[in-house]
Amino acid sequence: MAQASFADQGADLELSGIRKEFPGFLAIDDLDLRIPAGSFFALLGPSGCGKTTTLRIVAGLEPPTRGRVLIGGIDVTHLKAYRRPVNTVFQSYALFPHLSVLQNVAFGLKRRHVSGAEAEAHEALRLVELDHVADRKPQQLSGGQQQRVALARAIVNHPALLLLDEPLGALDLKLRRQMQIELKRIQSQMGLTFVHVTHDQEEAMTMADTVAVMNHGRIEQMGVPTELYELPKTAFVADFLGQSNLFRGNVVSASSQSIVVDVAGEKLTVPTHRSARDSGSVTVGMRPEKGQMRLGTEKSPADHNVLTGGRVTEVSYAGVSSQYTVNFPSVGTVLVFQQNADSGGPVAAGTPVSVSWPIASTFGLLDHRTIDVAAADDAQEA
Repeated sequence: MAQASFADQGADLELSGIRKEFPGFLAIDDLDLRIPAGSFFALLGPSGCGKTTTLRIVAGLEPPTRGRVLIGGIDVTHLKAYRRPVNTVFQSYALFPHLSVLQNVAFGLKRRHVSGAEAEAHEALRLVELDHVADRKPQQLSGGQQQRVALARAIVNHPALLLLDEPLGALDLKLRRQMQIELKRIQSQMGLTFVHVTHDQEEAMTMADTVAVMNHGRIEQMGVPTELYELPKTAFVADFLGQSNLFRGNVVSASSQSIVVDVAGEKLTVPTHRSARDSGSVTVGMRPEKGQMRLGTEKSPADHNVLTGGRVTEVSYAGVSSQYTVNFPSVGTVLVFQQNADSGGPVAAGTPVSVSWPIASTFGLLDHRTIDVAAADDAQEA
């Protein structure tokens, strides 16, 4: 099996009007989505948002209430799972403990009486850089190696689409980060279409070309990772992808270049192209790492938004940086992540400060919703 035979299997995925209802619960609400062939796509969201149900519908493990699933332009909505050109890698590796690594990878091929099954299994193992452990049993491997064996077992079947369902969730932090790099390398090398479901924002943003953030069965925002992080459209996306300081206010002036929002008497400027609206109520957002605390009468640059009269209430030291909670009588608490090298060390709790951040990194949101997954956690997430 030549490596090119892996790469030529990639296909696009289209979901058209997908809706999934369970008794008393709407899991997916009229989802339309197209994933180009050869891309690494991530569905990101909290438990109960519908991402795993979406994956199961694509895999043929769950029928949609309505809508269509097309792979490579072919309608597979009513095809059984085993007839779809799809393989899934789950969080649990599900390897056969009594079989060798090679036998695990070749198992499906041999059941289908595919000629040259062991040769193909060896090539799949070479792709994940594990052919040297082909004769070992799964329990003799590390968690990361077992996950790569599970990946080899999936790709050896030449799927048009590879589905990854929280594949790194059982690994420790160091292994998880190593596997993020490995998965991206393998996907790039193979040219397959990967659809990766995760609740881990770092995982999604590290590996995926495109990320879709799901909430209550809908896609709130979709785009490249930098766009979602730097320019979220809703408070849910802003809060789910990292942390954000959000201030609700009303637009008091607007021009083609910027809007000015009154937040409890503080005037904050937002570039017009970075705001979802230019009148009425707007939620102004700022990422904590964009903020800088200033002591005493130290002035802020003219191109910064500034909050004055704050006081540090909490300090969390993390070596190269510190996380500060600063309380302002006007707007409440503000989080600031500041490099210790730049500031000369942590600022003590109780210190009076102002906080400024570049106007160019300020964003304006459509709403002020917060993440509420308490009810969703009790809902069915297949």
